[in-house]
Amino acid sequence: MERKPVGQVVCDLDSPSQLSFSFVVTEEDRLPIRQGQFVEVETEEGRVVGTVTNLLKTNRYFMRAEAVKAYGEELPSIYPTSKWEYLLARVQVLGVLNGSGFDRVSYPPSPGQQVYRLEGESLASFLGFNPDGLEIGQLKHYSLPVRLDLTRLFQKHVAILAMSGAGKSFCARTMIEELLKRGPGRGRPAAVLVDVHGEYTDLAEAPEYQGRVTVIRGNKMRIGVPELNGGDFLEFVPDMSEMQARELQQVISELRRRMREGGRPYGLRELMDAIQEAEMNSNTKAALLAWLYNLQSLGIFDSFDDPALESLLSSGSVIILDFKPMVSLRKKQILVSYLVRRLFELRKRECIPPFILFLEEAHQFAPSEDRAISKSAIEMLAREGRKFSASLVVISQRPVRLSTTVLSQAGTNIILRMTNPYDLEHIRRSSEAITSEVAQSISSLPVGEALIVGEAVNFPLFVKIRKPEHLPRGSISFEEASRNYEARESQRFADAQF
Repeated sequence: MERKPVGQVVCDLDSPSQLSFSFVVTEEDRLPIRQGQFVEVETEEGRVVGTVTNLLKTNRYFMRAEAVKAYGEELPSIYPTSKWEYLLARVQVLGVLNGSGFDRVSYPPSPGQQVYRLEGESLASFLGFNPDGLEIGQLKHYSLPVRLDLTRLFQKHVAILAMSGAGKSFCARTMIEELLKRGPGRGRPAAVLVDVHGEYTDLAEAPEYQGRVTVIRGNKMRIGVPELNGGDFLEFVPDMSEMQARELQQVISELRRRMREGGRPYGLRELMDAIQEAEMNSNTKAALLAWLYNLQSLGIFDSFDDPALESLLSSGSVIILDFKPMVSLRKKQILVSYLVRRLFELRKRECIPPFILFLEEAHQFAPSEDRAISKSAIEMLAREGRKFSASLVVISQRPVRLSTTVLSQAGTNIILRMTNPYDLEHIRRSSEAITSEVAQSISSLPVGEALIVGEAVNFPLFVKIRKPEHLPRGSISFEEASRNYEARESQRFADAQF
């Protein structure tokens, strides 16, 4: 079937050039072209592709204010105004198609050349989609599924950023569903999700995910003390000095020697007993005992890890750490710090498959300015994880409060609606692909629509994120929640009358 052109290249002050061109829309459909759509034009170099950045409607009969004022509504009856109205589209040139991708454009299109829409497989290939990738949504103004290549998406980490209620958790949930859909032989990383608000736990109840999704309550997690060294305790207790950590390490080394010789695993109580018996400065001993006693009171330490991550993580599996029952931020930060370092160490030794760590409310665990127990571990994973196929997905509603080290290491940003000017400016500074115009469009995005920029796509894209197939339990409106509460209270009052 012969393609129908949508328009024709025209001259203006500074185009056509190798950077941009304009075309007059000749197709007579009601909405022949939309801002953000992709077009192509033939040049001496090949098929040049660009994106429509602006649409301008003009009519020569309405260009002079005094004429419009003088004739008013009679103008269309005197002159053929409708014949002189036309639509002008401005296009930013992106590249020239070649056999395997695209090249940089070095020669402009000619005035008068026909302009065509770029659609279907040609568009998918140009944008860098993978037919075997993760289908996270649909390209805006197209019926084209957005299938992101697994390696390009996760190799250099991901940041999902949005204001509260804009759809960032739905986006992460959709990603996890896509990972769970992958069968053997398609490349199946494991996934670990730090679920701060208990929004994902119902995934374990879906019949098709039975046996592959494990939910672990945060208040049931335990850190095995024999796995810890002096540096770990230094991270858990930031006020500890390097000298005190070295003294503690000597005691730990002795306890480990006894374990190797057949002794039992030890907990904090046994570690404190060993410190009591050790020869060291009395002030150092008193400080170490006080700090360890404080850690013991948290109730998250034992003589062995629970759960044992290496026994739960397999290719294609998902572990959800439900932190909803936990109130103490310090407890959560200690658990996340240990989790990150333990996962990274197991991955370096190839004891577990390549993994993706999804971190909800990431600004709580790796803040930009405040000191946090888990911050250094997360920054370490962000810097070094890709060397060992260990990926990080940070999810945050306040990017301005998120560690710049972590945010700068995210190769792909998925940005949903955000209106806070400080957050928008922070995002703009962190990504060269986000211009001031793009930043403005982020603030007007509808719920569930996202801008994707970075390694996963060849060019910035606006995408309608698909709804998860398994909606979270309890995702009801504020109004409905109020009605439900009122109904329960009325029923309770009625029951009390009998």
